[in-house]
Amino acid sequence: MKEYKQRKSRNFENVATLDDVMELLKDEQFQKRLILKYTLDKTSIEINEFIDNRTIMLVTDPDYVPVQNKIILYGLADRYLEIECDVSEVAGPGYFKCKIVSVRKAAHGRRDLRFRLDIEKVVATNFRVSKHTIDIRNYSIPTGIKVIIEQFENQISKNADIVKVDILDDRVPLLAHIRKTKSTLYIEDLNDSSTFAPVNDAFISINNVFQDQTAQFVKKLTDSGYKSIIISPVIYIESDERLIPFAFIQYISKENTFSMDKVLEVQDLAYKLVDRIRDANTLMIAVHQEIVDISRGGAKLRITDSNLKKYILKSKGFIFDIVFKLQAPITIYGDIRYTYLDKDDNVIVGVDFAGNSSRKDEMKRFYSIIQPMENEYRNRLIREMRQKKKEQ
Repeated sequence: MKEYKQRKSRNFENVATLDDVMELLKDEQFQKRLILKYTLDKTSIEINEFIDNRTIMLVTDPDYVPVQNKIILYGLADRYLEIECDVSEVAGPGYFKCKIVSVRKAAHGRRDLRFRLDIEKVVATNFRVSKHTIDIRNYSIPTGIKVIIEQFENQISKNADIVKVDILDDRVPLLAHIRKTKSTLYIEDLNDSSTFAPVNDAFISINNVFQDQTAQFVKKLTDSGYKSIIISPVIYIESDERLIPFAFIQYISKENTFSMDKVLEVQDLAYKLVDRIRDANTLMIAVHQEIVDISRGGAKLRITDSNLKKYILKSKGFIFDIVFKLQAPITIYGDIRYTYLDKDDNVIVGVDFAGNSSRKDEMKRFYSIIQPMENEYRNRLIREMRQKKKEQ
């Protein structure tokens, strides 16, 4: 396991005492269920010897190499239990002297049963990933998107006396308010205070923004020879349906007043700009990738395609299709929980299924396919457990 990145953390609660942990570790049934964390094939690990109340000898795969002298093992008691150890001595291939440094217990049990499927039965494909991340907190807008904004501004520059398309800047109070509220500023006539009030909740009240400095704001605009003004946010919609207001379109008239039709025109242009940015910023990679395991709520994927690996490692999530054998593709958004590289430098990515697919009832169809597979897997586990009991 290399370069593990945890995107979202599991909720844990503290285990009462170290004595409780050691008592549990000495339980033979629990020992048989210990697994090394961050290994693809769920590599088992055994406690070979208890040296003192915190030091143990661990035995596992001879090829296993601890990362940063740490070994994390986990098991299931009543809930998921995670034990972190520092390696104090490598006694031989796959043989480690370790000191237990922390133990954590999941606050809640796993909500869904996770199981494996053969690659002949299911694959992940048609990945839609963003080339760039728009980070409005740091005003980090990729150069390619800035170029699109500039080109768009040039194309609509004759639509009003003054047209501006730019990034929302929190250091400007009015723009900060537009970003926060995702609302439009519309003043029909700067010389008529009766038109200053917002039409409805989708519009900004300049009195709320400037308060006792409202008159100064209006005077500054009228002194510049402005008659009417519209400033509408450009709201980028991420794949997981998060709304990111990051830019604005501004119309200013020096002679005539803008009507509500003009406001709707500006808002429609904002949608068109978002579509243009999304088209330029989204990459479709139609490769088949392995689903290592799956549940109702998420999946673990093995990404081998070099182009896809590059984009997934810097993404928050992505859209992809799950294709079960003899079934139409199911489109799902995967919210990335963690990533790491396996020994062959493939990207292992864990995703939660989030957002709503553009296709109606996609998740309902997914559940209808996965449920019989889940039942079959659960019944097989029960049969195996019963068989083991008979053999004991």
